[in-house]
Amino acid sequence: MYSWPRRYPPLVRVLIAPNAFKGSASARVAADAIARGVCAARDDAMIDLCPISDGGDGLVDVLHDALGGSIRAASVKGPLGESVSARFLLIDGTTAVIEMAEASGLTLIAAHRRDPMRTSTFGTGELIGAALDAGATRLVIGLGGSATNDGGTGMAAALGVRFLGADGDAIEPCGGTLAAIRSIDATGLDERVRAASIEAAFDVHNALLGPAGAARVYGPQKGATPKIVDALDAGLANLANVIESDLGVSVRLADGAGAAGGLGAGVVAFLGGELRQGAALVLDLLAVDDRLERADLVITGEGRLDDSSLHGKAPVSIARRARAAGVESVAIVGSHVASPATREAFDGIIELRRDGESDEDAMRETTSRLETAGRAAVERATP
Repeated sequence: MYSWPRRYPPLVRVLIAPNAFKGSASARVAADAIARGVCAARDDAMIDLCPISDGGDGLVDVLHDALGGSIRAASVKGPLGESVSARFLLIDGTTAVIEMAEASGLTLIAAHRRDPMRTSTFGTGELIGAALDAGATRLVIGLGGSATNDGGTGMAAALGVRFLGADGDAIEPCGGTLAAIRSIDATGLDERVRAASIEAAFDVHNALLGPAGAARVYGPQKGATPKIVDALDAGLANLANVIESDLGVSVRLADGAGAAGGLGAGVVAFLGGELRQGAALVLDLLAVDDRLERADLVITGEGRLDDSSLHGKAPVSIARRARAAGVESVAIVGSHVASPATREAFDGIIELRRDGESDEDAMRETTSRLETAGRAAVERATP
């Protein structure tokens, strides 16, 4: 299905900047497919490939593709304690890009074993430690795709923070033990953390607690029953109280604090980090504003476009920057739940799913359809 409000002037410079099409094509694979279609339609087109990310799954690969550096691997504890190999990207020997999902992600656990009362971000803390061991002094942490709901306590424990119960004994932190925490001893925090610049990239704007909080919105997909959701939310509320009393940091209302089961709050409270909207952070790292100055058209996209895409998702974010720069934008999307706001976000929309077709059927042909859509975008854009 095509939605095109007007024709574009002749173009030769195309910035191709898709997000990943989850479950069917990485951002790079999508960009390459769209580029093939563009070149088939216009052999004079100048292509600037710029795969993008919201800060979740695929962040390491997107930034490695654009900025270079070296992929490193470390053996860390997975969300349920098993050993997993997790990657991070080291750029210029000083900046480390970390995806928490590499160490503590939902895809690391079979559906029948998911249990946010037991899962922990300890491995994410170990991955941060490995990045510090490699010489990193700046950390960029992607918060998407978590299996956890521990408020970042596991991460903090791996880096030297102790969580104590009513009897003063140490508690092994996880989602199910948050309610038992009575005090926090951060004196043992790795000194390299205190000296580092830390930014956490979130792609959801959830606060830590309540109806729109980490447990109630995302707990069920991590294996939580309604009763467990209540317990997790109460545990996070207790943790927020202790953080405020012992560390002097308020995390209850911070935008993005509920990302990755409250890891956003933990990065702020335990590591002294800054929360940033993932798309904005990634687009800045990719120098997108400079690249827009050399573009006549932006082709972006993702698997699903709906109203939630308007709240910080990368394709809408780049489209807004394009509009501010006077550059037309086209979104190629797997499926589109149309609304006036989503239509207005782009100058054109191409939907890969055909009328009456399921998402699953459309996803089997994602790459070939992206190529066809890339060609269609240029043909419609050229008088």
